[in-house]
Amino acid sequence: MTPYLPILLFAALYAGATLAWSLPPAVGAAYLALSVACFFSYALDKSAARRGERRTPESRLLVLGLLGGWPGALVAQQWLRHKTVKQPFRRMFWGTVALNLAGFLVLSARG
Repeated sequence: MTPYLPILLFAALYAGATLAWSLPPAVGAAYLALSVACFFSYALDKSAARRGERRTPESRLLVLGLLGGWPGALVAQQWLRHKTVKQPFRRMFWGTVALNLAGFLVLSARG
């Protein structure tokens, strides 16, 4: 499975939800902004880890993903090879992705 497949599937889900429920553009803008913020948070954490400095708490990375930044987190994990091995974090990460998608569907359908 390509590591970017979840992002492609979400793009299709987002497009379908936009057609079905006329999502406002702000929803897409929020996902983009949170994804960029999440990507840079992962990058800063990776940099701090390499320098032996204070790290970004995993809880902050997970909350950013839960709020909608998970596509950026997924890209950061692949490009930076960061947070890809630690299984407890990976399980929590995918749990936040599932929760975000469930919330997206519920809120989108309510329009």
